Amino acid sequence: MQLPDFSAARLLVVGDVMLDRYWFGEVSRISPEAPVPVVKVERSEERPGGAANVARNAAALGARVGLLSVVGDDEPGQTLGRMMREGGIDAGLHIDREISTTVKLRVIGRQQQLLRIDFETAPSHETLRAKLAEYTRRLPDCDVVALSDYGKGGLVHIEEMIRLARAAGKKVLVDPKGDDYSRYAGATLITPNRGELREVVGRWKDEDDLRRRAEALRAELGLEALLVTRSEEGMTLFHAGGVIHQGAVAREVYDVSGAGDTVVATLSVMLAQGAGWAEAIHAANVAAGVVVGKLGTATVSRAELAGALEAAPI
Repeated sequence: MQLPDFSAARLLVVGDVMLDRYWFGEVSRISPEAPVPVVKVERSEERPGGAANVARNAAALGARVGLLSVVGDDEPGQTLGRMMREGGIDAGLHIDREISTTVKLRVIGRQQQLLRIDFETAPSHETLRAKLAEYTRRLPDCDVVALSDYGKGGLVHIEEMIRLARAAGKKVLVDPKGDDYSRYAGATLITPNRGELREVVGRWKDEDDLRRRAEALRAELGLEALLVTRSEEGMTLFHAGGVIHQGAVAREVYDVSGAGDTVVATLSVMLAQGAGWAEAIHAANVAAGVVVGKLGTATVSRAELAGALEAAPI
C-alpha cells in the first residue's frame, strides 16, 4: 500500500486535552508505613495527552493540524501550549481561570506503571461558548474534524459541532466516552473500544451478534461507519458496504495508552486525503501496532508508518 503525502491534509481536532506526566524510578523496598513499594524517582517526562495527543499524532504524519480546547491558567496549561507550538500545531487553548489543567501523573517502576494520579476540573460554560465560536470560524479551513471526548467536560456542545461540520460538508470522527451515544448522532464515524461499546449495546455472544448490535447502533445514530477497536483481536469496521476486519499487528506490546488517539489521527489524515475505508483502517491498525511498542502517549512518524506498512501489506 502506497502511503499518501499528508502535507495537504487539514485536520481540526477538538476535545479534552491533558498533560501526561511520567515519574520513572527504582523500586528496591516496601514502605514501612504501608504495604506499598517505595519508588526513588530518577527522571521525569511530560507528553501531551487526550485531544492534544491526537493532534500531535496527525502532525507527526505531516498533516496541517489545528487544535481547540480549554486549559487552566497554570503551568501545565502553559506547558501544553509550548508543546503544541513546538509540534507545529495551530492550537487555540482557551484559558479558564477557574479550573486546573487536566494532568495524569503516572509513577513507573521496573518498567511497570505502579500508580496513576489524576487532577481535573470541568471547564466553565462561558469558556466553552468562546471555544464554540472559534470552532465555527475555523471550520472552513479544514477537511476533517476529529472530536476527542475524554469525559472531562470540554465537549458540552458536541451535537452542535457535529451539525455545523456536516452542514459544511466535513467528515467528522468521534472518539466517544460514556454510555449515551445519542450526542454523537450524525457523525461520519465513531471509534469505541471493545469495553466502551459493551457499555452501550451490551455483551455480544459471537461475531454475528456483534454485527447485529453494531449495525443497529450505526443506523440509530445515522453514522456512515462504526469502528470497534478490539485490542488483541484487532479492529472491525461496520459500514453500509459491509464489514472490514483487521487482525492485530503482531508485535511486543509495551504500553497501550494513547493507541486510540493514534487510530483517530491516522484515520483522519487518511480520509482527508481521500482514502477509502479499507485503506484507512489498514493504515490506522498498523500505526496502532507501532505505537503500542512505545512507552506512554507516543506518535508514529510518516516514515515509521510507511516502513511498517511495507512489512504488513493490505
